[in-house]
Amino acid sequence: MEGSIESRTSHEVDNWLRWLPRWHPGTHRTRARLCHQCFGSPVIAAAGLSEDVPHAVQHALAMRMKIVVDASVDEYTEQHLPRLSHELRLDDLRRARRAYRPTEGLDPEHRGLDLDPPAAPDAPYLFTLGDLAGLPESDEADEPRPLSADEKAAVLREVAVSDAYAAEAGRRLCVELAKHRARMRAAVAEFVEPQVQALLADLGSTLDSPLWPRGS
Repeated sequence: MEGSIESRTSHEVDNWLRWLPRWHPGTHRTRARLCHQCFGSPVIAAAGLSEDVPHAVQHALAMRMKIVVDASVDEYTEQHLPRLSHELRLDDLRRARRAYRPTEGLDPEHRGLDLDPPAAPDAPYLFTLGDLAGLPESDEADEPRPLSADEKAAVLREVAVSDAYAAEAGRRLCVELAKHRARMRAAVAEFVEPQVQALLADLGSTLDSPLWPRGS
């Protein structure tokens, strides 16, 4: 696949459209807080999915678009920002020493979601995935030497350059994503809206059950 932001965006939109027919409304859990990846996201707005679209559908697209921006920023950092690239490699090595990493290797539509569903009130407590992810790191490898003040300043300058590049990559992605808006909205209308309407109809029939007591 060509490495441009535009081609990668188109590729990930195609992947999202292939995933969408497999989506079904979740009924086993609710979110306890807003998703910062999706709420107010310019990516979701560019796709035309800001309103009347379930969060899981938005989130799957947002995480695929994050892959596009992250890949572009990683390539730019590796090629043009050597100090920052070195520090990121060291951080990757530190992360690799963790005993368990439950957030890695997930499909894009599941990344960034809560690790653990709400516990049942009467369920025995053993441990959660979040607990395992928080285990201390191994001390097998030596810690790198601290950076000098000049080295820290140099890394921070490269971080600022990387942030600026990421913002520009995000803008380019949104421009490209808007070109796919019509087919994404059509897919939502075909695969998502009928399921949402069926769920609402089922809820309405439950609330209007003849078995419920009625007021005088």
